[in-house]
Amino acid sequence: MTIRVLLADDQALLRSAFRVLVDSEPDMEVVGEASDGAEAVRLAREERADVVLMDIRMPGTDGLAATRLISADPGLAHVRVVMLTTFEVDEYVVQSLRAGASGFLGKGSEPDELLNAIRIAAGGEALLSPAATKGLIAKFLAQGDGDDDDRDPGRAERLEALTVREREVLVQVAGGHSNDEIAERLTVSPLTVKTHVNRAMAKLGARDRAQLVVIAYESGLVRPRVE
Repeated sequence: MTIRVLLADDQALLRSAFRVLVDSEPDMEVVGEASDGAEAVRLAREERADVVLMDIRMPGTDGLAATRLISADPGLAHVRVVMLTTFEVDEYVVQSLRAGASGFLGKGSEPDELLNAIRIAAGGEALLSPAATKGLIAKFLAQGDGDDDDRDPGRAERLEALTVREREVLVQVAGGHSNDEIAERLTVSPLTVKTHVNRAMAKLGARDRAQLVVIAYESGLVRPRVE
């Protein structure tokens, strides 16, 4: 099955470079280009995109607002957003993940990283690579660590719906571990881990693993490491 990719960036030259790269792969194709967030949302619907490479900063409707619109639209539930950012540390990255993005990449990432990110997102697995994703979440949530501004009591209560094993798996997911790694750590099969992850997502209303990471930190299940 061919992965349908939408490019959303206000820089035409960068879109052209991404198009050449994506279209060179036999399992994916660029189905549209958008120069702002509003156009990205429209084209995601019209072109039945699977993955949107979304620039976080664009004039007009930016990538953050566009991601929220995509996540809130039931008709676009299958669409996965990979946020593109110029800076490895960006105060909007955590907001993007909260808004429904599956992960992020720096614009300076290697071509193989970008293509791998598209495949991971299209496969329904959140992009928790580069590993800095969970570090960013921890860093920005840690800013409210003293007064619990970033803690969500409602989410903490929802954790009560999880089984002990589902909580254990959630902690491992928040650590950025893959299903295979979690299976080895907990001495269970990868299929069992996948089942627990899916059940946790359903119970917590999470779109994907990236959302589970955010919930784990916001609920206080996992505490940020402040260096």
